Amino acid sequence: MVRHTRVFSGFAVDDVAAAREFYESVLGLRVTEEYGMLHLHITEDTHVLVYPKPGHVPASFTVLNFQVEDIDQAVDELVGRGVRFERYEGLPTDDRGVFREEGPFIAWFTDPAGNVMSVLQER
Repeated sequence: MVRHTRVFSGFAVDDVAAAREFYESVLGLRVTEEYGMLHLHITEDTHVLVYPKPGHVPASFTVLNFQVEDIDQAVDELVGRGVRFERYEGLPTDDRGVFREEGPFIAWFTDPAGNVMSVLQER
């Protein structure tokens, strides 16, 4: 029934203007706004909906992953744009904040609403 439909994902923020500034200016995504909600244009036909939610509580899990070819380059560029990478107890990271143990290399950061994002590089 739903397998032949277009799908998209979304998540909440408490400040749409701050979110737009972050996703557009810091991450460099194309962002449009409609009905007070943001559309993060990831590819030509893929977008993520960002919607306002009063009393928003940040997700305690990763809501958006950006797959990159070179995680060190991506982390360095984002740090240069003011992004601070998270470190989590029990997940050993290097001086850049990159977890390089099992699975893909991954580094976590948050948006202005506190939602967890990541950059990851498949090995």
